[in-house]
Amino acid sequence: MSELKSILFAEDSPLDVEMTLAALSEHNLANEVVVVCDGEEALDYLYFRGRFKLRANGNPAVVLLDLKMPKVDGLEVLRTLKSDEQLRNIPVVMLTSSREEQDLVRSYNAGANAYVVKPVDFQAFVEAVKQVGTFWAIHNQPPPGSIRKPV
Repeated sequence: MSELKSILFAEDSPLDVEMTLAALSEHNLANEVVVVCDGEEALDYLYFRGRFKLRANGNPAVVLLDLKMPKVDGLEVLRTLKSDEQLRNIPVVMLTSSREEQDLVRSYNAGANAYVVKPVDFQAFVEAVKQVGTFWAIHNQPPPGSIRKPV
């Protein structure tokens, strides 16, 4: 098995954060999960700003991104990330409760690598997160030279 990597998880629902962390932990899918509660904090993490200005170098293995968040929504975070040459190769999984076709289409058009609708049932949720985490945090290999360093 490959080395476990960090995951950036942007989610404003404390219950969804708790369930996702439990699922990732139960299946040992990440050394570190950085949780942020809105899109602005997600961008701060990716760009070494605010409370993240002194964080360790490197990009997360994957970004789990809720669609509807305060300050900056997930779609705007996705667009920003995918338009940045140093960040665009980070896989982004939209992990959202939205079943609206327009949200799915907008997400893929903006560069999402996957779109997972959060199941309401806890066991189904755990299984969905396990599958997402197993693929993106363990099996997927990022392209060489895709590590961002602070400016």
